[in-house]
Amino acid sequence: MSVLNEMLEYQKVDGELRKIEQELGASEERKKYMQAKKFMESAREKLEAQDKRAVELKALRDRLVLRCEETSKAIDEYAELDEMLEGGGDISFYKKNAQAISERLRSLKNELNTLLSDINSASDEYKKLKEQTILMQKQFKEYSEKFKEVKGARANEAAEINKKLEKIAKKIPAENLEKYLQKRKERIFPVLVPLTGGRCVCGMDLPLAQQGKLAGGNVIECEHCRRLIYNAE
Repeated sequence: MSVLNEMLEYQKVDGELRKIEQELGASEERKKYMQAKKFMESAREKLEAQDKRAVELKALRDRLVLRCEETSKAIDEYAELDEMLEGGGDISFYKKNAQAISERLRSLKNELNTLLSDINSASDEYKKLKEQTILMQKQFKEYSEKFKEVKGARANEAAEINKKLEKIAKKIPAENLEKYLQKRKERIFPVLVPLTGGRCVCGMDLPLAQQGKLAGGNVIECEHCRRLIYNAE
């Protein structure tokens, strides 16, 4: 049997293995497992972002507290306002300062309300994330075990197919097999496809000069889909 025929036989048996892989990949157990896994991976980043946000809110709170203390001191200065006026103080000056303090108080009140809203929002997000994380941890553990069971149920079948592949692989030159396996890793399947009407299965036209290289069981790589084309005639 020619190298091309051996590779086509290898691909045929490999197709059986790929079918098992696809069925496992489409299983509900794997979907749930991967869903939980992806969430757990992203949860770490989300928690780090929450920690950073908490630091920012704390720093903002500290700044507002300091401004409140400064404003409080400014208000305390007017505790003896009557005596100041009796001593000849300029009432227009005090009135102007009082208005400025009033504006500062309004600004502080708005900023404090905004800060409180942000803190409550951050707290709610953290609680929600924590609850989701606990649920996903349970799901990850549960479906990790279930997916192992599903894979285990097909293990003997996959092992038998791999034995067939190993037997055929011995008849294929290492260079040819390596090229096939590399494309298989790249999720290209089928790897070997027949020339049909001067085209690859992806629709790419092959010049006559390239088609001529297929004589004698040779293969060429499609520039578009990167499959290996052979002439079945």
